[in-house]
Parts: sequence; structure tokens; C-alpha cells
Amino acid sequence: MFYRKGRTPRRPPKKPSNTQKDPVGVYCRVRPLGVEDEECCIEVISSSTIQLHAPEGFKTNRNGEYKETQYSFKKVFGVSISQMELFEYVAKPLVDDLINGRNGLLFTYGVTGSGKTFTMTGSPGQGGLLPRSLDMIFNSIGPYQAKRYVFKTDDKNGMEVQNEVDALLERQKRENVSFPKSSSSRQRLDPEIADMIKSEEAYKTDGVDEDSSYSVFVSYIEIYNNYIYDLLEENQDDAIKPKWNGGGTPVRQNTEFIAPQSKTLREDQNHTMYVSGCVEVEVKSAEEAFQVFWRGQKKRKVANTRLNRESSRSHSVFIVKLAQAPLDADGDNILQDRNQVTVSQLCLVDLAGSERTGRTGAEGTRIREAGNINQSLLNLRTCIEILRENQMCGTNRMVPYRDSKVTHLFKNYFDGEGKVRMVVCVNPKADDYEETLLVMRFAEMTQEVEVARPVDRPICGFTPGRRHRNQRGGPIDKVINHLVQSLPPLPSSELTDPHDDITLPRLIEALQNRHRIRQMMIDEYNNAANRMKSMLQDLDNNQISKDDLIHEQNGKLVDKDKIIQNNKTEIERLEKKNRMQEHKIDILQKTTKIYEDDKRSMKYELETREQRLQRELTDKKRMEQRMHGVVTDTQHKWAKECTATPVRPLHRRSRSAGGEKWVDHKPSSSLDLGTVLQPVIPNSIQVSAPSEKALSKCDRYVLTHQEIASDGEIQTKLIKGEVIKTRGGGQAVQFTDIETLRQELTTVPRRKRKSSEGEPAIGDGTDGAWTDVETRCSVAMEMRAGSNMGPGFEHHGITKRRKP
Repeated sequence: MFYRKGRTPRRPPKKPSNTQKDPVGVYCRVRPLGVEDEECCIEVISSSTIQLHAPEGFKTNRNGEYKETQYSFKKVFGVSISQMELFEYVAKPLVDDLINGRNGLLFTYGVTGSGKTFTMTGSPGQGGLLPRSLDMIFNSIGPYQAKRYVFKTDDKNGMEVQNEVDALLERQKRENVSFPKSSSSRQRLDPEIADMIKSEEAYKTDGVDEDSSYSVFVSYIEIYNNYIYDLLEENQDDAIKPKWNGGGTPVRQNTEFIAPQSKTLREDQNHTMYVSGCVEVEVKSAEEAFQVFWRGQKKRKVANTRLNRESSRSHSVFIVKLAQAPLDADGDNILQDRNQVTVSQLCLVDLAGSERTGRTGAEGTRIREAGNINQSLLNLRTCIEILRENQMCGTNRMVPYRDSKVTHLFKNYFDGEGKVRMVVCVNPKADDYEETLLVMRFAEMTQEVEVARPVDRPICGFTPGRRHRNQRGGPIDKVINHLVQSLPPLPSSELTDPHDDITLPRLIEALQNRHRIRQMMIDEYNNAANRMKSMLQDLDNNQISKDDLIHEQNGKLVDKDKIIQNNKTEIERLEKKNRMQEHKIDILQKTTKIYEDDKRSMKYELETREQRLQRELTDKKRMEQRMHGVVTDTQHKWAKECTATPVRPLHRRSRSAGGEKWVDHKPSSSLDLGTVLQPVIPNSIQVSAPSEKALSKCDRYVLTHQEIASDGEIQTKLIKGEVIKTRGGGQAVQFTDIETLRQELTTVPRRKRKSSEGEPAIGDGTDGAWTDVETRCSVAMEMRAGSNMGPGFEHHGITKRRKP
């Protein structure tokens, strides 16, 4: 037979207690300077703002200037604030919530030596937040406290209710056996904690439920090196003990240190974290509760460092647990129903101060302690930062509560199980400036975290005023007394004579009269009862109809609540979406800013390059003008040389001199100048337009070209060339020489040209192109065989070598 191993059922996720949220209340308290001539770096600007000044010689930015920073809190308490005023603003609302069934967390935070322990504990005549909270609790619930051991704690963070008999037996057992203490020793207070609070400074909560019974339980733990120790354990006083064997004799003569047993954190059925195996002491007065606290305070880890004579080396947590249960319908006994018991708690935490080992002068164990303290405080900051990021940006990052015992113990408060308040204590001396700056940044960030508001406890359905009504007597006793007094009195029934015939008949008559009156009263009361019954029936009917109406209205309210809840869910979703969009907008704005900066830089670079390009174009144009002038001067120079020194025609070796045949190309637009000298070309064919037939019969080609010179006269150019056969069967003309014929008037002086670099050329640009030697040697005219079109020009790029 095979058995299938069952899977552990997953615990359903805990639903949030309320959609309404409150920010963490952060208060700042500035302690006075220790020495009058010390430099102060903190200034109280207003009731909610302080300003930090950098001390002399401390530069906080790159420019070497002093930087002043301001931080805002819910309220700032200066050096003149009293302990009572601080309690009224900070802790009194938490005590009110505790009595009304809601949880609270109050912790002090700051640098070593900033006054955290004084703020929490105080001194004789100047009680701190803790003794004043205990005094207010017992001033409010004192007349309504249950007897000792009626409420009983279990080992799973729960609370049970015992009847009077069981409570009495346990009370006798514990007081007579376990804790034999005299009444005088119980009432004697330690002189160090005597007169912590003056009678005129006492507070009391208004609106305490008089139909409930209350009991207060306190416990005190410390978190040292990330381990939890119970400061109220009795065996913790004897930490150094000799080891004994079974026969009752010591094993060794020397002693051995037996470390106290650390406690573990567990989660109860309501998902609340608690310290397993922690001693919880039931107290009945503020003096007794503070005596228990002081007994554990003497066991707390303290050490002498350079910054503080009694520096706390651990985080201390004093837990005040208030159990309350309603009275039964008669108002005599506590209701024996565990589900009706409400347990609320107030945690008062004194965190160890953050410190730098270089300033404290710690060595060995003290360095390890300081490292663990700073690590736990760093983890607290990390949890606060992730909570703030999840709430503001809509992310769902896991909060590392389990990395430290401090955050793991109080995770329920940040998840919405109670109100959270923090008192930031600062020392204004200049030596603590850097640490104070970090504390201020963390405190200002903490108040941006929101905690869900806890739900109020359910109200039981009993009639209010039960306790005082039963103490005064009920209305039934008054009715019975009235009935007895309304009957006629009985006559004297003493018989002195056996023959007395008057006394007995008179007694019988009186009894009959009383019987008749009684019967009449019974009838009257029956009629009244019937009328009352009918009235009650009518009231029941009306009540039933009203109940139906209320049920109907409740159904409508449930539907409305569902709609409201859906709307709230939609609003939360939209708010989350809005936060995400705002986050994206911020990112896009940053990206846009980066792109705009890049755009401006690129635009500036483009303008710079355009200016550079414009300068280069200007230089290029200037260079072109200069080169154009040089080319023009060179053209005129070559033209002059060609005119002065005629170029001998090149002849083909295969033909004898004078045997060449010319194509004389004279356009029809040529003018007869009537000059004496006329170009005469023998053995030529004169044409007005070149043709393939004429070119095929000749070896040389000459073109007569007329144009207007720079002096306004017409000059004639004879452009000569050789006819060359091409591979395509046509003829091509390669120009080799130019002759210029020009006439001048005697009245016009000859114009001399000065060649200067950079001077623009005068005349037509075509002249320069044709008179340039390289150009005229690389230009040819080609006519293809069989083509009906006129001659075209073709640049072959063949440089013809001239004879020396």
C-alpha cells in the first residue's frame, strides 16, 4: 500500500487592514550643548524646521563654500522643551490608542550621546516617555483592572480568560511558592527611579470603557549583536557559574562563562511577530511596572566609550501589552469568551546610537558591537527606503525585514498593524556634524513612508452601563418593595382569652381583605402584563419590519460598499498608473534634456563648421580668381609668343614638302576686311562647312575664325590641324597651330598688358581656352563615316609633343 505525501497548505495572504494611510510621525529633539564655548552646528528655524551649519574648517562642496541645509519634521523641540510637553505631543496619542485597542510603536533614533535614553527613560523629577506612558495607563484603567491572573498569557502570543476560582488558586500558588516577597519589599522603590513624575503632571485618558476589565503585562528585551535576550529572566543574573557533575562536586576549580540563551522570533496565527519564550509580567500599578523595567535596565549592555560614559551597546525594547475583555450581561464577571478579548501593545524602543569606530576609540569587542549596531541601523534605513520607493513609484520590491532582528520584529507595524512614531535626537556640537547630517536625511525620508491605519475593534452587543447598574440594585427590587408597602397592615393577633371572639374574626377579615386586594392587584398586573405583551408583540412586529428594512438597507449598503471598494481599487490602480506615468515622464524629461543639450552642442558645432566652410569657400573663390588671372596672363603671353614667332607646321614623313592638300573652311559669316595681306593657301579645297567627302581627300585642315579683339578691332585667326583617319572609318581633325591676323589704327596707342598675380583676365574666356597650348593640342574634330550630321568636337586628351 502506497501513501501519497500531502503538501503543506499555503497560508492565505494577509489582507490589508485599511485603505486609509497615515505618514510616519517624525519629531526632532535638540539637546543642549555640554560646554558653553563649544561650536554649535544646529539652529532651530521654526517649530517644524531646523538648519544645519557646517562647522568651521569643514567644506561641503567643490567651490569651497559653506553649505547650509534645512530639514522639516512634524514638530521640532528645542533645548528648552520639557519632558511633559514632549510626552503630550509624541506619546500621549499612542497611549490613547493603546487603551482603545490599537497598537503603537515609538522609537528614539540618533547619534551616540544625543539624548535618546534620557528622552525615553528620563531622570528623577524629569521622567521620560516610558514612565509617563505607564503612569497615564494606570491612571486611566485603575478602577477597572481585573484581579491578578484572571488574564493569562500562553506561549503563542495569545491571551486566555480564567474564572475567579482558577485565578485565585494560581494567585495563591505563585505568590506563596514561586515568588515569596514581602509586601514591604514590593512597595519599596529604587531611589534612582523614585519621584519620576510629579502628581500635577499626571495624564488620564477620557472615554475609557467602564464595562470592560483590563490587565497590563510588560516584557523587556534587548537586541545585542543581532541576538535577542530577555532582560527579565531570573537566571540571567548568574552568568558565571562553576560546572558541577552528577555527584554535586565541581568538575574544575576554575569557573566558565555560560552565555545567556538567546530568543527566537515567531509568527502567531494572526501573522504577528513576537519573541518566543519571553517573560511577561502582570503589573497592577505604574510603580510596579517601572520597577520591573528598572530591574531589566540594570542588565542592559552598556560600555564606556570616548563619546559617552554609559553608551548603549544594544537596542532595548520595552513592550506594554494591554488585555481587555467586556463584562457579561449582569456586569459582575468577565465574559468567558476568548474571541472577545482584545490585546493591544505599545512598543517603546531605545535604539543604540550610530557611531564611527575612529571617534569612539573602540577596540576588540567594542568594534564588533559598533559594527553590528551600524549594520542593523543600515538595514532599517534600507527597509524604509524600499518602502518609500514602493509607495511613491508603484514598484513591488521585497522589503528585507529578515536581514535584521529589529526590522523583523516590527514588520507588522510597517505593514499596517499600528501607528509608528520616531523621535530623532540630535546633538548640536560640531564634532557630530557628519553623523547628524546622515541622521537628518534618513529621518526626513522616513516621514514620507505611509502606514495603513488600523481597524477599530468590534463592539460587543451588551447594554452599556452594566457595571454601575448592578452595583446600585435593579428595578425589580424597587417594584417588590412597593407592592409590600401597598398592602394594608395586619391587626394584632395576640390571644389572651380562650373565649376571645374578636381577634380571630378581625384577623380573618384582614387576611380576606389582603387576599382581595392581592387578587385585584394580580388581575391588574395580569391586565397590565397582557397590555404589555400586546405592546411587546406590536413592538416585535415593528422591530421585525424594521429589521427587514434594515436588512434591506444593509444589502444596499453592501452593494454600495462593493461599488465604493471597486472605485477605491480603481482609484488605487489609476494612482499607481499615474505614479508610473509621472516616473516615466521624469525619465523622458531627463532624456529630452540630454537630447536638447546634445542638439545645442551639435548645432553649435554645425555653425562652427559652416563658418569654417564659408571661409574655405571664400578662400577658394579668391584662389580661383587668382588662378584665373594667372591663366589669362599666361594665355596672353602665349598668344603674343605665337604671334611673334610663327610655328612651323609639322609634316608627315610619308609625304614630300608641298604635297599636302588643305581643306580651307571659311564660314559664310566671315567678313572681307580689305587688308593688303590675305591668307593664301595653295592646293586647298574651300568649303563653308566641313564635310566627310572634303576631309577624306585632304591631309590638312584650316579654319578661318573672326572675332572682336580687346581694342574693338576685328582679328582673324587661322586654326590649323591635321586630318587623321579613325577606326570607325571617319576622319578626325587634331588642331596643332593657330595664326592670328590683326590690324591696328595709328591713332590708337598700343595697349600694354601687365601680368599680375590675382588680376582678372580681360576679354572673352573663349580666347584663353583656344590660345592655351595644352588646350589646342588636345582638341580634335571628328566626323564619322556615313553621318548626316555636322562636325562635332571631341576631346581626346592626347598631348602632342612639340619639337624643341
